[in-house]
Amino acid sequence: MPTSRIPLEQELNPWVAAEARFNEAALRLGLNDGLCKVLRTPAREITVNIPVQLDDGRLEVFTGYRVQHSIARGPAKGGVRFAPDVTLDEVRALAAWMTWKCAVVNIPFGGGKGGVICNPQVLSEAELERITRRYTAEILPFIGPEVDVPAPDMNTNEQIMAWIMDTYSMHVRQTTTAVVTGKPLALGGSRGRPEATGRGCLFVTREALKRLGLPVEGSRVVIQGFGNVGSMSAKLMAREGFKIVAVIEVDGAIYNSNGLDIPELLKHRKTTGSITGFAGAEAIDPAEALFLECEVLLPGAKENVITSQNAGRIRTRALCEGANGPTTALADHILASQGVFVIPDILANAGGVTVSYFEWVQDRQGYFWNEQLVNERLEEIMVNSFRDVVGYVDKHGVNNRIAAYMLALDRVASVIKLRGIYA
Repeated sequence: MPTSRIPLEQELNPWVAAEARFNEAALRLGLNDGLCKVLRTPAREITVNIPVQLDDGRLEVFTGYRVQHSIARGPAKGGVRFAPDVTLDEVRALAAWMTWKCAVVNIPFGGGKGGVICNPQVLSEAELERITRRYTAEILPFIGPEVDVPAPDMNTNEQIMAWIMDTYSMHVRQTTTAVVTGKPLALGGSRGRPEATGRGCLFVTREALKRLGLPVEGSRVVIQGFGNVGSMSAKLMAREGFKIVAVIEVDGAIYNSNGLDIPELLKHRKTTGSITGFAGAEAIDPAEALFLECEVLLPGAKENVITSQNAGRIRTRALCEGANGPTTALADHILASQGVFVIPDILANAGGVTVSYFEWVQDRQGYFWNEQLVNERLEEIMVNSFRDVVGYVDKHGVNNRIAAYMLALDRVASVIKLRGIYA
């Protein structure tokens, strides 16, 4: 189904949109049906049941998943999320996205994703540790530095990665730091990892402005979401001379036409837990802030922020997708008609997995890089990947998103053809 023919009632289903974009890219590449089936189908899907004794003595059983979408280009790579609404379909689709993301930036990983159905907000740290360790033990035969390398995702962090690493290491009877990424520095984490996704957004946005003939200095930026991606993007962009004029969060939005003082805003948020009430800005309607005139709009929080219902009101020159799936497929066509330069998510937010790759490399080498080297190598990969994507745009006459999918599918398909099908 072409992206333009997605039924309106299915617009907010990101998996339908991803499949439509896959289909369009495969059609333009001329991939045959058999190869498309291979590219679509996950290599392995694991469902596990996790019995855990809660702090009050009750026994509860949680369900966990790990999907390895592709291992053609290397070990599966992808996060583990803890959330009450995790589904196998969701994990399956996210694993596929990781395959394409790793291929776009040309790092030697396939795509994987994991999840556990639980609500971390109502669980103690001890309960989270027991869930994490039992989940790890259940999927242990299917993970490892050369097989599948988990990482943090929604509601998981470096502490949970430390528990996964320790559990795996105890079972294999040797410390194996390379089994996960996103770990604490003391356990083999990489310098520059917390800033990596935001820094990657900075690099590709800078390249987009060059292509548009716009200066970095003074370019107005609106950021939706002020978690890790949004706050780091704001901090790094402000240092480079971008003018962050607005930040939008779930509990409000703030605006300053002269640019927000991001270091002070970060202090305010740390002290109060919110961006609202910041003295250096005026409060504005968060529903309207998305439509401020700007050079760069960076949705960095959640999916389906820009849809066919509001895309016509977007007033930006460049859209940098710091979040996964912030723009629906139907909105793509509206943005294109308005001349918005979209930096698609599988390129824009790939800085995180790129530095995760660096962490894996450093763990396997047993030699760790300084932050300057991490950042230099990240910049090289992000800039080259941006150029590869726009090269497909120029060659095939497609939009940036379909170009990114074409590049990814081309790279994975080429490896599968070279390896052949084992029978």
